Amino acid sequence: MKRAIILSVAIILIVLIGLVAVINYASLSKNSDSKPFYVGVTFGGDTTAEAKLLIDKVADYTNLFVLQSGSLKNDANAVNEVGDYAVAKGLHFAAYFDVIGNAQNAEWIGTAKQRWGGMFVGVYLGDEPGGKMLDGSIFFYENQGIFINKLNDGVVNCSDYNGCWTAFFPEGKIEVKKSNETFSLERDPNNSSVTISNTLSNTNMTTYEPNGSVTLRETLTSTINKVFTGGLPYGHYDAGNSYQVLRDNFYTMENGSDIIAQEKTYLQIKSDNPIPDYNAAANLFIAKTKGPIDNLRNQCNISKGDFPIFTSDYGLYWWDYKSGYDVVLAQLGWNNSVAQEIGLVRGAADLQGKDWGTIITWKYTQPPYLTNGDEMYEQMLTSYECGAKYVVVFNYADGMDGPYGTLQDEHFQALQRFWNEVVQNSSVVHGGIKAEAVLVLPKDYGWGMRNPSDTIWGLWNANSTSQQIWTQLQSKLAQYGSRLDIVYDDPAYPAAGKYSHIYYWNQTS
Repeated sequence: MKRAIILSVAIILIVLIGLVAVINYASLSKNSDSKPFYVGVTFGGDTTAEAKLLIDKVADYTNLFVLQSGSLKNDANAVNEVGDYAVAKGLHFAAYFDVIGNAQNAEWIGTAKQRWGGMFVGVYLGDEPGGKMLDGSIFFYENQGIFINKLNDGVVNCSDYNGCWTAFFPEGKIEVKKSNETFSLERDPNNSSVTISNTLSNTNMTTYEPNGSVTLRETLTSTINKVFTGGLPYGHYDAGNSYQVLRDNFYTMENGSDIIAQEKTYLQIKSDNPIPDYNAAANLFIAKTKGPIDNLRNQCNISKGDFPIFTSDYGLYWWDYKSGYDVVLAQLGWNNSVAQEIGLVRGAADLQGKDWGTIITWKYTQPPYLTNGDEMYEQMLTSYECGAKYVVVFNYADGMDGPYGTLQDEHFQALQRFWNEVVQNSSVVHGGIKAEAVLVLPKDYGWGMRNPSDTIWGLWNANSTSQQIWTQLQSKLAQYGSRLDIVYDDPAYPAAGKYSHIYYWNQTS
């Protein structure tokens, strides 16, 4: 009898030990990546009262509030008020700061860590640096008297103080314009007016085509009787002017070979391009993007361990991280491929030792802007299972008329469902979907990859390499889905040894 009791107790102890082991294993599996997870919304309204209204709405099923208000971002009192309210409600807090601002306009940054402690999760610095490179206009820098601008159509403009302007077009055409003006001034002491008379504008425009064709246009114009009151040149213009073309000569290789022979050759002019190749584009982008990050850290005395500096983007994540961002939120929207965006941002973050997340943004360019609640839930779930540290819902549009911005009831329901069924559910493993394979793209090949014809760095048209990458990408996404990472050939961040399967963009088998 006594032996039977001892045996029963032993069996019970074994069962209990087994249960504890299972529970501990489940707990470890749930948090296998040992990273915290944040889910929340952005606020783009104009008043602290509206921000508090949104905080009250989401406080029970989110843990992050991002102040992304253009009206409030430089108002330290407003930022502190919203941050205090969010933290008091149990939410972590982050706030937006523009790259063109300065620390004096955002004094809250310097005190954020002391004020909110671990509840402050970072500064959202600037927006879409990679997207602006692909689709926008960017002024890079002035270097030794040369100003460099990349326009939204891919043209690179260079100008100097001597009136020389050069435009490099994506298809290879180059235009060089040299101009100068001479004029005389007459000031009337009685009425403080200034007359610019006999202005002569001399302009030479040389056009170089990739096939070797060169043309030259010489234009001389005269403008007289330009009168300004109150001084020059910012006074009030109050008189007409007379414009006259004095010379307009157009030369080609056929009718002006001697004159054109005095101009530089196509190859000589092409060598002046400050962005001649992908490597130069990558270096310029990194230098341009890195500047505001370093300035913010220096002005506010922010160490890298204090809190992360992050942005959201829809392309070129690899170089966002190389520029110094600690976190990039990949934008899920515009009917793009969720698996592709996650593969790009997760691959860049993991190889470079950074954190990543997703931000659910517009699906439409008009109301309702955001996707429906069911699709939003699926995007959040996929992000969570793939290991995102942050999942944020973008909440802004011009002319918002709802009490909570662009967010509707179905979106709040999706957030609540995600919180209850995923974040608080130990059976759904954060980071449970691991990258089994990686597709390695050419070094510094900053292709937008939104479609087969997308541009490279916003400067060059798609080419045969683009087509090879697109074909490989579709094949590997179909094979691996969200278990595929997409990275770049970079000796500083090798993929070897980190994936079970490594594929290269030009691999044929």
